Amino acid sequence: MDDAKLDALGQTIVSALPGAALGHSVAFNQLTVDVEAAEIVEVVKYLRDDPSCRFVNFTDITAVDYPDREKRFDVIYHFLSPTLNARIRLKAQADETTQVPSLIDVFPGADWFEREAYDLYGVFFVGHPDMRRLLTDYGFEGHPLRKDFPLTGFVEVRYDDQEKRVVYEPVRLNQEFRKFDFLSPWEGADYPVLPGDEKAGPKV
Repeated sequence: MDDAKLDALGQTIVSALPGAALGHSVAFNQLTVDVEAAEIVEVVKYLRDDPSCRFVNFTDITAVDYPDREKRFDVIYHFLSPTLNARIRLKAQADETTQVPSLIDVFPGADWFEREAYDLYGVFFVGHPDMRRLLTDYGFEGHPLRKDFPLTGFVEVRYDDQEKRVVYEPVRLNQEFRKFDFLSPWEGADYPVLPGDEKAGPKV
């Protein structure tokens, strides 16, 4: 489907769902529709059931974190219409307290995608029957794909052979205590002649 047809489809969707579909754009031959998070189920039912859409293939749910925004998350949904041979992306803004309605009653396959988005970003999907973490360990603190989550995490996990069990310990960064010798050739410093390397002659 070319950009003109995608743009026309976007206008049709926004016109049919006032207050739920807030706007649309077309880029890289893909239609994106901005939606109100609270109305996501209504929008998805329309996209699935309306004869002009038939987006019956549910593909993915994820999120993007913009921590400087008031509503820091974009909750992203992807669908495919085999009838139109076109894809659509829905974007809904949310924050840490926004309860985004679950799509399980419309697309049961949304189950683990919503759990993953909750686990990694902290986006909560109300109406989900089993909103537990999916990828991180029991008792994990925080949401690791948020931009403000430390790259090192908070704890490290290892198997203790003496205790014969998995143990959790605060992260220790031993590399912080290294003494770097920036004059050493092993550190990759780029000096014309390194001290003690005069016999090698100038670099070619």
